[in-house]
Amino acid sequence: MATMTHDSRVGARLGPGLGLAVVSASSFGLSGPLGRGLMEAGWSSAAAVAVRVLLAAVVLVPAALVQLRGRRHLLRRNAPVVVAYGLVAVAGCQLSYFNAVARMDVGVALLVEYTAPVAVVLWLWLRHRQRPGRLTALGALLAVLGLLLVLDLLSGAAANVPGILWALGAMVGAAVYFVLSAREEDGLPGTALAAGGLLLGGLVLLLAGAVGLVPFTATTRPVAFDGFTTPWWVPVLLLGVVTAALGYVAGIAATRRLGARLASFVALTEVLMALVFAWLLLGQQPRPVQLLGGVLTLLGVVVVRLGERRS
Repeated sequence: MATMTHDSRVGARLGPGLGLAVVSASSFGLSGPLGRGLMEAGWSSAAAVAVRVLLAAVVLVPAALVQLRGRRHLLRRNAPVVVAYGLVAVAGCQLSYFNAVARMDVGVALLVEYTAPVAVVLWLWLRHRQRPGRLTALGALLAVLGLLLVLDLLSGAAANVPGILWALGAMVGAAVYFVLSAREEDGLPGTALAAGGLLLGGLVLLLAGAVGLVPFTATTRPVAFDGFTTPWWVPVLLLGVVTAALGYVAGIAATRRLGARLASFVALTEVLMALVFAWLLLGQQPRPVQLLGGVLTLLGVVVVRLGERRS
């Protein structure tokens, strides 16, 4: 029987990994427009996020328990990772992002958060001596330039120090998400990591709302989108099942195939997908400069992929 070459083994992991990463980015990209609809109907951001992650936890916990049958010790052994994932990558990232948006322009906050891939590259370089190659650096430059165009920030924006600090907190949360999602040496199934983190993160958000750290309101009013109205539970279900359960599980699976560095750059396509969904659901049409930025972002991802294959 012929054995697989190193390149074929790498290709076998990269192909499905890229597909899963795009599914994850698309799922996460849908969350913004759906959440915007709920918030315009009277939901607070914290309530929308809490319902989103807790519903996803309800969906994933049964599958996680099946995966852990006879191996509950893996969950106990990896408890610090699950806690860090839930507190930092889920609750901390979401709370930081929405606090940033409350104080500064949404585009600026999103751009700061999506410097997470650069933080991942620096972390892997400093902590694990994984120095990025020239193609990876070029891909990072193209992706960041693409994001500048997508977010239309080249004209400049007013700086807000508290807002920037909150956005940097969201960036740290996103970087931790990629680094922790790439861990597979401890044997904890990805679904178990996602379910545990989402459940813990959702409970933390509920606690934050209960003590008044963040506003926490929800309504049953219909949710209006561009050209149609839907019952409140439809976007809630989509937020929980598609944008959280599917998004986190696919993201973890992709990161374990691609590695934290490449997966974090592929995830930049979330910004492009968010623009597409905002166009379809909210009537917010992207401008030509944003479309050009989307092309540059995708080109940057391709260049990073080439750099990863040569490293």
